[in-house]
Amino acid sequence: MRTFPTARGKIPDVAVADLPDPRPLRRVIGPGVVAAAIGLASGEFVLWPYISANVGLVFLWGAFVGVVFQFFINMEIERYTLATGETALTGFSRLWRPWGLVFIAMAVLANMWPGWATSSATVLTYAIGAGDPVLFAIGELVLIGVILTLAPFIYRWVERIEFVKIGAVLVLLVGALAVALATESRGGLAQAVTAPAVPLELGAALILGALAFAGAGGAQNLVQSNWIRDKGLGMGARMPKLVSPVTGRPEAAPSTGYR
Repeated sequence: MRTFPTARGKIPDVAVADLPDPRPLRRVIGPGVVAAAIGLASGEFVLWPYISANVGLVFLWGAFVGVVFQFFINMEIERYTLATGETALTGFSRLWRPWGLVFIAMAVLANMWPGWATSSATVLTYAIGAGDPVLFAIGELVLIGVILTLAPFIYRWVERIEFVKIGAVLVLLVGALAVALATESRGGLAQAVTAPAVPLELGAALILGALAFAGAGGAQNLVQSNWIRDKGLGMGARMPKLVSPVTGRPEAAPSTGYR
């Protein structure tokens, strides 16, 4: 393995190593499912249902544009990690050292608010007809923290949980489609292609937010490189995995990537 000299103040250069052999298809399924499950969050459960309830499906084309745009972003993020084993944050930091801190700050500012947990808790208490949404939201956040802290290999647990979520969403989708086709709501399905429009009456903030959160959105796109690395795909097989600070066993491996 050959390394290269590093300029002062720069991230150490990557080493040279052979790309590991590709895995069979059944062994690479996972990061895409995690991305899809994480993408099914505030946009799909809050913003887009709100838009559809107010103006119908005339803006559904916006979701298609957002998802397609993010698909290509995700592919380039994954390609970088597959080729080097480094995360996207490390790659951006090679261009300009402070980029890592900038992206971390943006991720924290967008995700530190407990709005997603509170909204899901509100739906849950409405469905069961009892309970305090605030207490349910606190319980959800504590449960998530415990799982991510105690899981020895964090990615593996995230993957398992998100597989269950995707299965539940597919069941919900089939049920919702059956209800829509059996009622007068089926008449509005054609609006998605026959009457596309931009519902300006809903406000620019809501429209832009829906476009951004159609799919994963924001830092959730960048973290796709972490899932690729921790799955051990490409050069990620040579990199250390993210483990629990309590139950995990740290791996001795380089912090920079390869080429």
